[in-house]
Amino acid sequence: MKVAVTGSSGLIGSALLPELTNAGHDAVRVVRRRPVGRDEVAWDPAAGTISSDALAGIDAVIHLAGYNLGTRWTESKKRAILESRTGGTRLIAETVAQLDPRPRVLVCASAIGFYGDRGDEVLTEASAKGEGFLADVVEAWEAAAQPARDVGVRVVHLRQGLVLSREGGALGRLLLPFRLGLGGPVGGGDQWWSWVAMEDVTGAYLHALTSELSGPVNVVAPGATRNRDFVKALGRALHRPAVAPFPAFAVRMLLGEMGDELLLSSHRIFPAALEAGGYAVRRRELADALAHVLGT
Repeated sequence: MKVAVTGSSGLIGSALLPELTNAGHDAVRVVRRRPVGRDEVAWDPAAGTISSDALAGIDAVIHLAGYNLGTRWTESKKRAILESRTGGTRLIAETVAQLDPRPRVLVCASAIGFYGDRGDEVLTEASAKGEGFLADVVEAWEAAAQPARDVGVRVVHLRQGLVLSREGGALGRLLLPFRLGLGGPVGGGDQWWSWVAMEDVTGAYLHALTSELSGPVNVVAPGATRNRDFVKALGRALHRPAVAPFPAFAVRMLLGEMGDELLLSSHRIFPAALEAGGYAVRRRELADALAHVLGT
């Protein structure tokens, strides 16, 4: 398949592109700068411009682009987070809808933040939307793909959990303090963290291209882990103690609303649609996933 990819230089895009090539697909990078090769096309999501001619003959689109969540959320950053996701997704969906022939599938990044802070409740794709900024963002983000759905394109929203990668993301930020012996439970440590190895993130995107998956799909390992157990497992993987607590008040003081929603909220998610759709999560146990990701 000929697959166009936005956000190809990000954490997931950088891991996904070689996997697409290894699977026999031809990847076309959709970039904000001037294209430098035949495998790149330009877009400007802020201006709402993309060349539909440049996407002619595309079989599928993977849309990963969006403003980074991992900084303290000011009101201006919250607007950027929302607008980058809704505006970019709407532009891609409208462009896809105008192509002839149209791509068979549009696979969009999404997030388990849709469910909000739900304590010990086990959540699947059938669970209702939760409360909070991220829940509202994900609802609007996924709705922005409606123009593609309206013309019969299969649209998949991959709601990703905490991605395990030493190259960045939440795990990447945890590595330095843990290696310095400063790691430990976040808040009370009782909140559920739903994680997924990068191997399964890229695997889920590849599977979404050729399967019959549609709509929201949770991309997490089937065994969510309480934060206190997650940090213990990370400490063991790094051969470091994990006993220095990061109290909830300190999280809120340093990171504000972002820390509350990403670190202190409880997300006990199960990948019901992914497994029912024929994808078997490869890294199902946290210790195995961490050892594989960290090379320990």
